[in-house]
Amino acid sequence: MFRRSWLPGCGCIPGGHGRKTGQDDAVSVGLAVLDGTGILPVASDDATVSLRLLCDRREELIAQRTQAVCRLHRLLAELTPGGMRRELTANKAQALLARIRPADDVAAVRVHIARDHLADIRALCARIKYLGGQIAALVTASGTALTSLFGVGPVIAGRILAEVGDVARFPAKDTFASYNGTAPIDASSGEQVRHRLSRAGNRRNGHALHMMAVTQIRYPGTPGRVYYERKRAEGKTPKEALRCLKRRLSDLVYYQLLADRRGTIGACGSPTTPPPTRPAFTSPVTRSRRAAPPSRPPCRPAPAGSSRWTGKTAASSASRSSTPAPASTTTSSTKPK
Repeated sequence: MFRRSWLPGCGCIPGGHGRKTGQDDAVSVGLAVLDGTGILPVASDDATVSLRLLCDRREELIAQRTQAVCRLHRLLAELTPGGMRRELTANKAQALLARIRPADDVAAVRVHIARDHLADIRALCARIKYLGGQIAALVTASGTALTSLFGVGPVIAGRILAEVGDVARFPAKDTFASYNGTAPIDASSGEQVRHRLSRAGNRRNGHALHMMAVTQIRYPGTPGRVYYERKRAEGKTPKEALRCLKRRLSDLVYYQLLADRRGTIGACGSPTTPPPTRPAFTSPVTRSRRAAPPSRPPCRPAPAGSSRWTGKTAASSASRSSTPAPASTTTSSTKPK
């Protein structure tokens, strides 16, 4: 049988399915950058990087706290006759440990380890709260109005700002929705029209929008809850209505980011982007002429004997009209005898 061989530079990986095109994609991106116009240089934003680092660290601590809570719950279930409820907090665990009297050495060791887990949980909660304060301070310093949206707190706003960066790199709201994974994928078949969830895009940004949507659905009377109930009345399932709401909230966040960018750059300029320099050879007169929009779009010159707006010749117009054509007023080049 014919076996496909691997060649260097073809973008395929030995033993794979031949669908990896990393090298070809890199070459294509480089050629597009060299031939493209209006491409902005990449500049690191210290505030965005700081927000991303703090948000990542906070999520790591939350994952560690979840593991510690699960381990504590397992120990308390072994120490408590009849088991434990799934809901567990640090105060409930402390009150329960105070009532437990170990009957043997094994139970005493379990109680000791459970108290260690409880101390770890309280320490992690304090560190998570401290990082939340730092994130809130950076979000406030950025001057964004994302926190004015219902369901968006400082932590969610910090995650959105950290992942999006400069919103100007998204030319439209549809591009932004495709980036964060809220744009649905058409999965229609025949007369059945349906869409499914997109697994692509930035999952962290999509999770922030998901938390925003769930918060709005939780409280009655909010615009998100009204929109969700309207989609449910149209016959959509709860998951489909939630996806529609997330898509709508993606547009709302996109417009808010654009408004923040216009307010920041238009008023005082971006602190990380240098102001554009004007060329020395351009005079004020030429700048005013270049900035002035044209009075009307340029049109193709009409042929001789044709109308300026319709492009039809006078002879064809006269032949199709029921009224006789007027006499020509042009003078002949020959003199009368």
